[in-house]
Amino acid sequence: VKFNNCAGNKGVRYETNSLDFKVRADGTMYAAHHVQMPSKQLILVVSAWDPQTLGRWEAIVRLLVAEKSQHNGHKLKGRKVVAGELVQQQSDTLLPWRQHQSANGLRRQKRDWVIPPINVPENSRGPFPQQLVRIRSDKDKEIHIRYSITGVGADQPPMEVFSIDPVSGRMYVTRPMDREERASYHLRAHAVDMNGNKVENPIDLYIYVIDMNDNRPEFINQVYNGSVDEGSKPGTYVMTVTANDADDSTTANGMVRYRIVTQTPQSPSQNMFTINSETGDIVTVAAGLDREKVQQYIVIVQATDMEGNLNYGLSNTATAIITVTDVNDNPPEFTTSTYSGEVPENRVEVVVANLTVMDRDQPHSPNWNAIYRIISGDPSGHFTIRTDPVTNEGMVTVVKAVDYEMNRAFMLTVMVSNQAPLASGIQMSFQSTAGVTISVTDVNEAPYFPTNHKLIRLEEGVPTGTVLTTFSAVDPDRFMQQAVRYSKLSDPANWLNINATNGQITTAAVLDRESDYIKNNVYEATFLAADNGIPPASGTGTLQIYLIDINDNAPELLPKEAQICEKPNLNVINITAADADIDPNVGPFVFELPSVPSAVRKNWTITRLNGDYAQLSLRIMYLEAGVYDVPIIVTDSGNPPLYNTSVIKVKVCPCDENGDCTTIGAVAAAGLGTGAIIAILICIIILLTMVLLFVVWMKRREKERHTKQLLIDPEDDVRDNILKYDEEGGGEEDQDYDLSQLQQPETMDHVLNKTPGVRRVDERPIGAEPQYPIRPVIPHPGDIGDFINEGLRAADNDPTAPPYDSLLVFDYEGSGSTAGSVSSLNSSSSGDQDYDYLNDWGPRFKKLADMYGGGEED
Repeated sequence: VKFNNCAGNKGVRYETNSLDFKVRADGTMYAAHHVQMPSKQLILVVSAWDPQTLGRWEAIVRLLVAEKSQHNGHKLKGRKVVAGELVQQQSDTLLPWRQHQSANGLRRQKRDWVIPPINVPENSRGPFPQQLVRIRSDKDKEIHIRYSITGVGADQPPMEVFSIDPVSGRMYVTRPMDREERASYHLRAHAVDMNGNKVENPIDLYIYVIDMNDNRPEFINQVYNGSVDEGSKPGTYVMTVTANDADDSTTANGMVRYRIVTQTPQSPSQNMFTINSETGDIVTVAAGLDREKVQQYIVIVQATDMEGNLNYGLSNTATAIITVTDVNDNPPEFTTSTYSGEVPENRVEVVVANLTVMDRDQPHSPNWNAIYRIISGDPSGHFTIRTDPVTNEGMVTVVKAVDYEMNRAFMLTVMVSNQAPLASGIQMSFQSTAGVTISVTDVNEAPYFPTNHKLIRLEEGVPTGTVLTTFSAVDPDRFMQQAVRYSKLSDPANWLNINATNGQITTAAVLDRESDYIKNNVYEATFLAADNGIPPASGTGTLQIYLIDINDNAPELLPKEAQICEKPNLNVINITAADADIDPNVGPFVFELPSVPSAVRKNWTITRLNGDYAQLSLRIMYLEAGVYDVPIIVTDSGNPPLYNTSVIKVKVCPCDENGDCTTIGAVAAAGLGTGAIIAILICIIILLTMVLLFVVWMKRREKERHTKQLLIDPEDDVRDNILKYDEEGGGEEDQDYDLSQLQQPETMDHVLNKTPGVRRVDERPIGAEPQYPIRPVIPHPGDIGDFINEGLRAADNDPTAPPYDSLLVFDYEGSGSTAGSVSSLNSSSSGDQDYDYLNDWGPRFKKLADMYGGGEED
């Protein structure tokens, strides 16, 4: 067997798939032992492999048995099998399972063939099923074999794309294939006997769908937007368009090429852009892009597969919109060379002129937005130029007030530029500068005080009418003949006067530094200066008067009241002084006791602590408790010094061991003697006794109320008295009635079974309950008079009856009445009724007897 691995065959080893034959290093194959050939032909597989590279090559050797003699030989036929080559005995038959021969016949080799893939074109028109290949085993001559395939496309979704004849081993495709849906299939072929026993190992089958050009290129977007600066050089990148083809990109079916079909507008050239046929990059190919002439181009791009072959390839189109972006290639220019305006003096934030410019660049962009500058004519910075964001005009605005008396006109030179710098190679236009003439008009200005606030210094206490200063104003209108007059605007203490013509300030009262109108020794007054212009104008000025202190206030002793023990050496009183003046007219102070009355120096003494404080204490060993007025002379250190005799009220009281006044001592110290204290105690006792008597009286009155003793004269008691009855009947004039009509007969049980007597539920009885007359079971009209009289006597003697109106308790009368309504019953109003019998009913009815029985007397 000849073999060449292109490297000298160093280390190459040979082997066969049969133990009966071997191959030497030189490729000679020989029988390893005595071999009995079972047939006239034997097929072997010889392998050559390199241990270093692990490469392996195989060849089929077919041995033919000689008919005449064994030694006459055998004939070898062999060929090299390239990996992936399809081995077939016939044009459509695969023998995927390799066999070897031994003394016992054929048996399966452990290592099987690698079957090359099967190619199937997509979109086949059939007819279907269409045979692809036939698979068979060499053992089908000895036993019956059944073939089957498994995998995606066979027994897995998509199901039954491929099928196999189980007897012949022919494999079919059952429908057209679509490579874009699935590009390959991996199946496994199986061979079993009639009992289902495996005869051969499963073999892998790879089926590839061959692509056909059945898909057009598809652009990712139908409209592409790009931009390029105006004035760009040829070759400037603009944008990239992309189209995808679902066909196989490794074949011409999926190879897309681009070209520009049309360009709109075709200005300044019909070929302003070109496109890279493979990448889809659009670039400029010609100069002359000008946004001011053409702002946008519409380019139709075509994508064609089959490498751009228009005859065989499929095409599609998309639109590329190319916007020419603005660059600052047009400087702004004033529409005129001179502008003018007018402004009143002393006015700010006033627009005096509008500057108009023209710029052909894109509006409202940095290349169009104007910026104005004042080059000359305004050294003091009275003006500024602001840009109107809408119109791009320059507004000359006053930011610092101008004075007609100083400048009657301004000649400004202004320049305009853009926010963005000019493009390379573009020069500024001479029309980018202009002149602005601004006239200033005179107005009546208010007078002003040159020194504002004006401060003067003088001593307090100057007499009335003293001339302090002249506070005059200046009228800035030098070219107007105007008079200025003065007046007071604010003078809190009304201390000052001002001359209306010359502004001279004089005092109208004595100036006092200690006044409440003085703040930090300064008095402020405001004055008004007004001219007689048209219209009149006025200005204000503030005069500050710093008052120098003089010693015009005597010191005052502090505190005004104090407390001390009646015995010395227990405590002392610390005293000081307050002076309304300021240094040096205040302390140190001198504290001393007057010589008159003499008892002051006899009982008290003063000890100096420092310039501001001293101590007042008892000189004698004991002083009776009480309140004492102790005069003390306090002298300040002014020039000349002032003194004041102040009285301090000192409470002398008995003290405990801690030096604190006791309670009794405090009372005594308040100025009350022993007699006064006793009188106060007696008054307290009398007051308590009166309160106790009043309480006892109230208790007695309450008791009398419970015992039904009226606290007022029955003659004066006009309140109605309510009596309690067990029965409700008619009036005095209604004597003929039937009481059986007032009750339900069926509801009489509770009356018959009721315990004699009725007890009030809102008052607790004090004495024995009276025995009210028992109502007869069957009422009789003749007994009504006696019944009422008995009830009246019982009520008069009833201790539980209230003296005033009260809620009474009545018997239950039933749930209804067989009698009619009694609302129509009226008392007689004829006036002939005799009410004298009410006098016989007791004191409770006396008021009614007086009201109804005394009509004739009235």
